[in-house]
Amino acid sequence: MVTVLLLVGVLVAIFVGYNVGGATTGPAFGPAVGADAISKSWAAALMTVFFFIGAWTIGRRVVDTLGTELVHDPGVFTLEASIGVLFFIGLALFVGNFFGVPASTSMTAVGAIAGLGLAGEELNWAVMGEIAIWWIVAPFIGFWVSLIIGRYFYAYLNQRVAMERSVGPLLRVDRSRVIPVPVPSATTSRRELGGVTTVIAIGCLMAFSSGTSNIANAIAPLVGSGALEMNPAIVIGCLAVGIGTFTIARRTLETMGNDLTELPLTAAIVVATVSATLVTFLSWIGIPASFVVIATMSIIGLGWGRATRPLTVSEAVRGKQQTTVSVGALAADKVGEELPPIGKENPATIPRASDLFDPSTTARIILMQNLVPVIATLGAYLTFRFVPIFGI
Repeated sequence: MVTVLLLVGVLVAIFVGYNVGGATTGPAFGPAVGADAISKSWAAALMTVFFFIGAWTIGRRVVDTLGTELVHDPGVFTLEASIGVLFFIGLALFVGNFFGVPASTSMTAVGAIAGLGLAGEELNWAVMGEIAIWWIVAPFIGFWVSLIIGRYFYAYLNQRVAMERSVGPLLRVDRSRVIPVPVPSATTSRRELGGVTTVIAIGCLMAFSSGTSNIANAIAPLVGSGALEMNPAIVIGCLAVGIGTFTIARRTLETMGNDLTELPLTAAIVVATVSATLVTFLSWIGIPASFVVIATMSIIGLGWGRATRPLTVSEAVRGKQQTTVSVGALAADKVGEELPPIGKENPATIPRASDLFDPSTTARIILMQNLVPVIATLGAYLTFRFVPIFGI
């Protein structure tokens, strides 16, 4: 009987990992795919590899937090309860993936485990409070760091990084050598190659940070129950994530790469670097982090900082001129142009024609970002509270 339950638990964990891959690939490689810098298949492959590296190194810290510290008594993670928790995590994430929205896997997993803890009166409110505080603080850190970069450094970064994509493929295969190797196409400039390489490298960093935080969402209940050892659980979870990156992740790649926003390359690099750094730091201290929320606040902060460049600090504080966060605000600095000092820039040089977010897509994402964790939390609580089979 235990063997059958363990098999069911592993299958449900694979289902969760599959949906984690679908939910996290879009935020990591959406900008690169949207810019035609990399194909969806290559994005899936890189996501799988770097997710595994992050999971194997730092990710086990978050597994410990969710599997043994979020509840007072890890014994509440019976094999039956672990299967139930994983089921609600996977179900909620599947709802988000079905609608093409990259839901917060960490918030969903914490919600499901918290539902179990509440039902069994074993929830560690101190740990839950620490996680909740970081969920509030981290996005604001991302916002302010990005705002400072947008106001004081973005224009100079854009001078070095911004580029125009050439027509045709970025690389071609040179078959004249003993071993065929990819080389830049004739229309590809060195600047373009360097910029595209950078945005792909940033995607790999984001995949690594995702592994550090999100592997726990698929395996923490089984590890906490003692049904699986840490190392084989990580391998199983990462294989499941890889399956998700090659299949259902195509929906979220489309949403994050094309529907939601058209971030310039420089902005995508800044947002990804700030967000991935924060998520990796939080994983290092054992806090499951919401990459999507942090990245969204980083985008807003970056655009807001860039839009306030025509104002001095005192004018911005007094609200002398209303600013609009837009793609134009993030893309206004042209390569080769002399940069005016802050407070002296002509506001007319910052276009406001296109909004940063597509309204309908943004509304759908905000709705699902809040609905998915609620589904997991309420579903887990009601099930563990009122279904006797789980025996808690």
